[in-house]
Amino acid sequence: MPKLSLVVPVYNVQGYLPECLDSILGQDCTDFEIIAVDDCSPDWSGAILDEYAKRDDRIHVIHLTENVGLGRARNAGLEMATGDYVLFLDSDDTLSDGALSAIRDRIEATGDPEILIFDYARTYWDGRVRPNLRADLLKEEGPDTFSLAERPQLLDLLQIVWNKAYRRDFVTRTGLTFPPGYYEDAPWTFCSLISTERIAVLDRVCVYYRQRREGGNILKTVSRKHFDVFDQYQRVFDYLDAHEELAKWRGPLFRKMVDHYLTVLERPGRLPHNARAEFFHRASADYRARLPKGFTRPGGGRGHKYGMLERDAYMTMVNATRVLRLRQKTVKKARQTLNRSKRRAMGVFYRSQLRRPIDENLAVFSAYWSRSVACNPAAIDGALASLAPQIRRVWAIRPDAVNRVPAGVDYVRLGSKEYWAAVARAKYLVNNVNFPDSVVKRPGQVHVQTHHGTPLKSMGLDQQNYPASTNMSFGALLKRCDRWDYSITSNRFSTAVWERVYPASFTALETGYPRNDALVNATADDVREARAELGLAQGSTAFLYMPTHREYQRAFVPRLDLERLAERLGPDVTLLVRGHYFYGNGSSRLAELQSAGRIMDVSDHPVVERLYLASDGLITDYSSAMFDYVNLDRPVVIFADDWETYSAVRGTYFDVLQEPPGAVATTQEELTEVLCTGAWNAEPAAKARERFRLRFCDFDDGRAAERVVRRVFLGEKTLPPVVPLQERRHVPTPAEALAMHRAEEPAAG
Repeated sequence: MPKLSLVVPVYNVQGYLPECLDSILGQDCTDFEIIAVDDCSPDWSGAILDEYAKRDDRIHVIHLTENVGLGRARNAGLEMATGDYVLFLDSDDTLSDGALSAIRDRIEATGDPEILIFDYARTYWDGRVRPNLRADLLKEEGPDTFSLAERPQLLDLLQIVWNKAYRRDFVTRTGLTFPPGYYEDAPWTFCSLISTERIAVLDRVCVYYRQRREGGNILKTVSRKHFDVFDQYQRVFDYLDAHEELAKWRGPLFRKMVDHYLTVLERPGRLPHNARAEFFHRASADYRARLPKGFTRPGGGRGHKYGMLERDAYMTMVNATRVLRLRQKTVKKARQTLNRSKRRAMGVFYRSQLRRPIDENLAVFSAYWSRSVACNPAAIDGALASLAPQIRRVWAIRPDAVNRVPAGVDYVRLGSKEYWAAVARAKYLVNNVNFPDSVVKRPGQVHVQTHHGTPLKSMGLDQQNYPASTNMSFGALLKRCDRWDYSITSNRFSTAVWERVYPASFTALETGYPRNDALVNATADDVREARAELGLAQGSTAFLYMPTHREYQRAFVPRLDLERLAERLGPDVTLLVRGHYFYGNGSSRLAELQSAGRIMDVSDHPVVERLYLASDGLITDYSSAMFDYVNLDRPVVIFADDWETYSAVRGTYFDVLQEPPGAVATTQEELTEVLCTGAWNAEPAAKARERFRLRFCDFDDGRAAERVVRRVFLGEKTLPPVVPLQERRHVPTPAEALAMHRAEEPAAG
């Protein structure tokens, strides 16, 4: 049996769950088990648990068939625990390094206490760490173990279960379980502390308590569920009634009860406004019914509030808070004045447009900072034209890029009056990056964030750990993310990353990437036409070389000697070279090489999906192109000559050298050998590609754009189901497309 059992209830935390589990599994103390309870989570949390359990037999997963809430999920885990001590860890929190060793050592040093209390710290999205304000209560002074009577001030700690280790036989003996409802920690914590005679403390931060920017804390949700607090304290006092020997704790627990009731009343964002008087009267009734003989109120303003509860003087309480409300009103007015100033800076015209009604049949699209008509927004635009033609579609385009707008596309120049009118009045705003900070999100508008790739490199808040990769303001970034209503993803992996690195209250749409519909639905004719557009000879082999952007490289300089590589590959091979869009339209060196033949600069090609279809294989380093390209089930070769530098500067979510989509080369000589010997298309490469496809092609079945339009623009809740990967149609390779064409020629004649 393990020394420690960690019970981890899990619900809707796919973005944070891996970090939580990794923080446990990475401990230097290995004498533990994890009882993870999937509380019928609607996201991919349950699957994440199963994946971890396959890799580590210390993880035991319980999948509940219905959502029972935090308390009952903990009970389910508690029933399976076999360790000497039980700890509870919420699935968006993490353990500090060495926490379990410190807990184990302190337990042994203090002679196996019934409860060990340890410290915690709050962590925030911006990297701030705030210590527990009452950490002084955990000083390891005096006897190793003691009763609560010897240190009653421990009741003033935040009453939570996850900052303690409980001896399991003590839990069994006292019959402790978690009740349903909000504030379920109160009965467990108070009843356990007053029941034990042997408490020990550990003056060390063992848990990092995540303060989620996007919410997720039910206690900050406006709801009548906050009335559950009355049931929880009924359980506490029922426990006291059943244990006469604990009568001395009525006074201290009465004080904790009243303080808790006042906290619920005073904290904004908990009680509905029309329920406040009812809550006050119920709190007052509990006050009078449980008031201990000889109880002395606290002094000052707190004591006055106790008195108002005792007298059931709700209107007095209302009047007493009027000054506070006036102060809050003043702050709110100042904030509104500031917002008006910001809107004024946008211009008189934009303000006038913001006052006009929203056009329910107008959608504004943008892609890559308004550089082009492309990517996921363009695919959604196409589906919208078919499924909801009544909606007018307008693109925001930079003035220097209007010459690249396809014929027939309605557009407005970025910064023009037409642009400000469109973004002010459009019902829908669709972008694969963020709209400028100056764009105001109006009530009733719908912002769709499509993203433009599956993340291998660190994104969003994770870039805080790699300051050399960006100089962005993360606070401003999150304000932009707060405008999102929907976030589109192409795989479970991306869903979890986006939810964690962009902590905002958006809805994840696991529809697949609309831009990949063109790949999955492609026919042999599409493949042949794409090659013909580029002038590729029939029967020749074309490799698409797409390196990604590097923060430490100002311009696009191919990391390969392309001329030498082309010479080695021979006359039947063409290299299609596409530089990252951050570097502009190719390079002068590429222009020189192109004139020699067999090397073609396609950096300025408007539709990258056509390049994918035309090529026989992809050569890339860390570009998200690999995730899209494998939908074609064609070979991918990773050329990663600077992996250590790139991963150190930018940070990555997995090691592409260890989990590649195909063959791997780290030098030009290795790459040449891979391409010349056929290893790029051999069985080992195909097996690696299949593993990669299973992981990253979850939802790209060719109907992604349709799903987005039906959900976002048409309001449909039931969407076309995703076709499993193994059942999707095969997209012909260039060789297969040519063979099919030749087979059809006699019949056509």
